[in-house]
Amino acid sequence: MSKLLLKGGKIIDPIQGSKAKAGEILIVDGKIAKLGENLAAEDAQVIDIEGKVVSPGLIDIHVHLREPGFEHKETIETGTKSAAKGGFTSVACMPNTDPVIDNQTLVEGLLSIAKRDGVVNVYPIGAITKGSQGKELAEIANMKEAGIVAISDDGHPVMNAEMMRLALDYSKDFDLTIVSHCEDKNLAGDGVVNQGYYSTITGLNPISSSSESVMVGREILLAEEAGAKVHIAHISTKESVDLVRQAKKRGVKVTCEVTPHHFTLTDELITSFDTNTKMNPPLRSAEDVAAIKEGLKDGTIDVIATDHAPHAEEEKDVEYNYAPFGIVGLETAVGLVITELVESGILTLEEAIAKLTINPAQVIGIDKGTLEVGKDADITIIDVDDKWEVKTEELVSKSKNTPFGGYELQGRAVMTIVGGKIVYSSDE
Repeated sequence: MSKLLLKGGKIIDPIQGSKAKAGEILIVDGKIAKLGENLAAEDAQVIDIEGKVVSPGLIDIHVHLREPGFEHKETIETGTKSAAKGGFTSVACMPNTDPVIDNQTLVEGLLSIAKRDGVVNVYPIGAITKGSQGKELAEIANMKEAGIVAISDDGHPVMNAEMMRLALDYSKDFDLTIVSHCEDKNLAGDGVVNQGYYSTITGLNPISSSSESVMVGREILLAEEAGAKVHIAHISTKESVDLVRQAKKRGVKVTCEVTPHHFTLTDELITSFDTNTKMNPPLRSAEDVAAIKEGLKDGTIDVIATDHAPHAEEEKDVEYNYAPFGIVGLETAVGLVITELVESGILTLEEAIAKLTINPAQVIGIDKGTLEVGKDADITIIDVDDKWEVKTEELVSKSKNTPFGGYELQGRAVMTIVGGKIVYSSDE
């Protein structure tokens, strides 16, 4: 019997509606056994976390682990180690690998690798269509049986509205959420940055905000008609936020997520021509960022997810137009959330943790995101006062493509526990 006792922390569990309060947690054989004060347990390993915040294990429902097919960018091993260092105990990985995760055999293979190499919980998201080609529904029933938690067109948006309608209808039978990459490829064209002042002065090809909001509107209407669940990935424009806000008022089963880079950075950064400012959706205007923060504050935006998208150095070290979209984000997320949202008063710490734990758990339907007795001991210990500098060379991810190198942040995970096992500690 293994025992772990966490003493001296401030416990936050959003599902129980509690503010941060002093308390102790006893973990026995990978489960939360007791919460309270002055706990004691014979033969327990005691860890003093005085002054630190004890949170349910953080959950990221939008991660690219790149395996199979793109192991030069990331692997399940390196990606989950990056997640652990960032404080995430569970990640849901997108299907745009090579081959695309679109059938039962590939789902089972991915889970086998995750069991062997992963250090955090890995939940596969299956493709909506075969090969993500948008022409024929994938083997959704078989994938669900194999272990997927959602289906998505991330990276390859389903342009055919009838195909998406069929997918929404079908998803209801399996209680699966569709995670939609809202991008009209015809409107986006060969654009690489947000359409606006900075695209004009740099001469870089623009992507209009309507390329996103048009598709957000489509998904909302289709989900409303079907009575199905849809989750809008990486929302980035003021129009999209307002569409979701109005849909929620009507009772549509819609949720959405935002990335730390989209609530922190604006398209002004593209003037550096640093390809680490190139992501999809692109960095938007200051007005869009303000609307996103308001959406976080009023509850329109349910989830904070990283869209962790690693690329090898040589792939990013090219001209802006030719570089792939995407940045890594697992190891900077907590610092950006606390620095940009909590310290500024946009969210309380409890609200921020909810958007990183119980909310994403509910979107994909997993029994995680709480510190209730009897649940898996997936726990994140956070030092909210720790001030640190992002050093790209210290990132655990196999790729280092981040625009945040050199940034001074406040707050980060100092210990990550998965199933009662310490998988990351800043002391080691």
